[in-house]
Amino acid sequence: MNSSAIALNRFGLGARSGDAVPADGKAWLLGQLGRFEPRPKPLAAVPPRREIVGQLADYIAEQRMAGRAKKQAAAMPADQQGDGIPDSAKRFLRKGIRDDYMVMVGARLEAALTTGAPFVERLVHFWANHFAVSVDKLPVVPLAGLLEFEAIRPHVLGKFSDMLIAVEQHPAMLLYLDQAQSIGPDSRAGQFIAARGRQKRGLNENLAREILELHTLGVRTGYTQADVTEFARALTGWTVGGLGRGPAARMLGNAPTGEFAFAEMIHQPGDRLIMGRRYDQDGEHQAQAVLLDLAANPATARHLATKLARHFAGDDPPPAMVDRLAQAYLRSGGDLPTVYRALVASPEAWAPQPLKFKTPWEWSVSALRALNQSELDATTAGALLQQLGQPVWKPGSPAGFDDIAASWAAPEALVRRVEVAQRIADRASSAVDPRALAEKVLPGSLSEPTRSAIARAESPAEGLALLLVSPEFVRR
Repeated sequence: MNSSAIALNRFGLGARSGDAVPADGKAWLLGQLGRFEPRPKPLAAVPPRREIVGQLADYIAEQRMAGRAKKQAAAMPADQQGDGIPDSAKRFLRKGIRDDYMVMVGARLEAALTTGAPFVERLVHFWANHFAVSVDKLPVVPLAGLLEFEAIRPHVLGKFSDMLIAVEQHPAMLLYLDQAQSIGPDSRAGQFIAARGRQKRGLNENLAREILELHTLGVRTGYTQADVTEFARALTGWTVGGLGRGPAARMLGNAPTGEFAFAEMIHQPGDRLIMGRRYDQDGEHQAQAVLLDLAANPATARHLATKLARHFAGDDPPPAMVDRLAQAYLRSGGDLPTVYRALVASPEAWAPQPLKFKTPWEWSVSALRALNQSELDATTAGALLQQLGQPVWKPGSPAGFDDIAASWAAPEALVRRVEVAQRIADRASSAVDPRALAEKVLPGSLSEPTRSAIARAESPAEGLALLLVSPEFVRR
């Protein structure tokens, strides 16, 4: 691969046939830092957060009503019981949630296919996977896209600490990791619950643990279970405005629907001792202070540097590159553009041989960009990614999708790519010359066997499919 191909495919999202090949790959990448659009035109179709959370609150209220109805129905004859779920709740679950999700999938895909700053767009996808949530959890289905659009995109060219706080206060993360209803044992609400002998709700450590293990320090970096518990206590009170009804809504006062809210009634009072440091701040500022310290920790710098080096320079991150990125992070106080400049300057990321196997998302986006198929509808795109094993915003755990070849290069996965490649190629115009396109989207990196295979194809569609599954195209 020459430097132009590396810039387009390893750092970017793949070449578009109508774009000029950059003469200076590094300058082309760095220039994108000044022209990235945090809220591009495709995001205009996304419903506002207030509307989505309002619908979600209605659904939760209806589910509670359904639960009570189900208990009452249990005493009735079997043929009269039903399922206890109102038709309105069923309609919301079937249509409302899915519609919001598909609109956001479409917006994400269109932004990736039309962006003029594909390097920064790739970084948006990287950070969204770093701060992963999953639509496996029903309340997250209409919110997962908003996390990327509202907490990642506005801060991708800012400080990591700002992105970190924005993510952890976003309703998608608060609901995904069960933080919204975490109750301090000694809070007013906690004491009220204890006095009535209720044990179902209490302190939840999920968000605290994942912040330490996945979002900042990394695993086995000096924190203890006691630190997790203390951090979870500091986080109590962090919730979502407008999500509850009745007493739950009154507890939050006039918090705007869908916005981050702090509920003093469920916050664990007192100072916190976390990783040897005491935090005596009041209310929501206590957990914020912890997050700021975590963002500045050298272990966080190394954890983030390792993941970035793995993403751009191979499954086994080069130690010298990791050191370089970590130092750039620490010297700049977590300024992400400074880290990106160090990334672009790293010779390890410009090795001529392919360093990474494209994930299904990366491969699909690069294939659609190559063929200028920006009009692909979200339902079709979602079905393709489901078939390829990487449905949008649906990783198997809070750790996000794997970023190593072993997770994506199994024989059955390659067979699925061949099938999808044929479907994508069949949609392309018959006027597209796969031989010319191959030279355009893989400048200076096309092997003679691949060139010959494309030339011998029986039809343009077959030639395009061969291009999309060629070794040069599925790797970057």
